Amino acid sequence: MDDIKIRTDHLNLYYGRTHALKNVSVKIRAQAVTALIGPSGCGKSTFLKTLNRMNDLSGNVRIEGGVYLDGKDIYAPGVDVAKLRRKVGMVFQEPNPFPMSIYDNVAYGPRVHGIKDHGTLEKIVEESLRGASIWDEVKGRLRKSALGLSGGQKQRLCIARAMAVEPEVLLMDEPTSALDPASTVKVEELMKELKKKYTVVVVTHNMQQAARVSDDTFFFLMGEAVETGSTYSLFSKPRDRRTFDYINGRFG
Repeated sequence: MDDIKIRTDHLNLYYGRTHALKNVSVKIRAQAVTALIGPSGCGKSTFLKTLNRMNDLSGNVRIEGGVYLDGKDIYAPGVDVAKLRRKVGMVFQEPNPFPMSIYDNVAYGPRVHGIKDHGTLEKIVEESLRGASIWDEVKGRLRKSALGLSGGQKQRLCIARAMAVEPEVLLMDEPTSALDPASTVKVEELMKELKKKYTVVVVTHNMQQAARVSDDTFFFLMGEAVETGSTYSLFSKPRDRRTFDYINGRFG
């Protein structure tokens, strides 16, 4: 049996009186790419943010049920949320490099976690940029502002920044929606490489992208995980009529 990195057990999330996630029980495999698909407002980004407690930052949120990372409930009392977010990194829809040098963007997280040795930081920066497939493009300008990079380069830099603190899971919220087609291809190729080392969970509005990059796909609709399974089976032999209708463009 494949190792399960994350599982949710009867997960419900409320924004005030709005029931945004409804009884979601799913399993996310380790070192695989899992795509979350569904129409806008279906709960996929909300679900993604429960996996590293980013929803804690929103007011008036209530969560019932469990979210387990390596079998441990991340919402249990006493959980160190900073440590959790180090293990479960996040890459957002809009590339958001810090207004500092390329080098300092990547070194920022390790420094926060107490790494001060120059040689160690140099190694982490190079390895992270190589891992994000951007080293060759930026190695001659590490001390220049990250804000001068192209959109696709900025997004890969943000992936490198997330990798620099050695996470176990990478969450990606529509990471290519703001990118041109050529940059999208590079990030998709990178996702396939990342799963060799990380568990990757990606929200995408692009079903072709989900089919190209993911091993497993979860279809969300109105806050429910309607159908989950291997990407091949979900796209070729969906069990639920609503999944069939969505992937065939009948709604959404």
